[in-house]
Amino acid sequence: MVFSSTRAVCALTFLIASVVTPSVLAHAHLKQQTPAADAVVATAPQALTLHFSEGIEPAFSGVTVTGEQQQTVKTGAVKRDEKDKTQLIVPLDQSLAMGTYLVEWHVVSVDGHKTKGSYRFSVK
Repeated sequence: MVFSSTRAVCALTFLIASVVTPSVLAHAHLKQQTPAADAVVATAPQALTLHFSEGIEPAFSGVTVTGEQQQTVKTGAVKRDEKDKTQLIVPLDQSLAMGTYLVEWHVVSVDGHKTKGSYRFSVK
């Protein structure tokens, strides 16, 4: 059987795509958060809860919360729910005043992949 250069390129492309695709899917993506993205809550939360698509390493993960005037909200150490390794809990050391808050997060999944993102919520 003779391989043409076109077939060789197609075979190589398929092989590379097969190898790369599982690693792309392995990143921990934010699936749900409390308070929810773009939510307006009546009562200030005492903690943020972030649920990811796979287990995360809390020692290499973090969350920053900032208010409308770019003031950073003091938070406690992030921790993982021991019963659910996909859940990150961020205690808030200070009560949130009325306003809109930006939550910026970065996590490292248990397989070593890094992801980051952000969302907003408001306290009325």
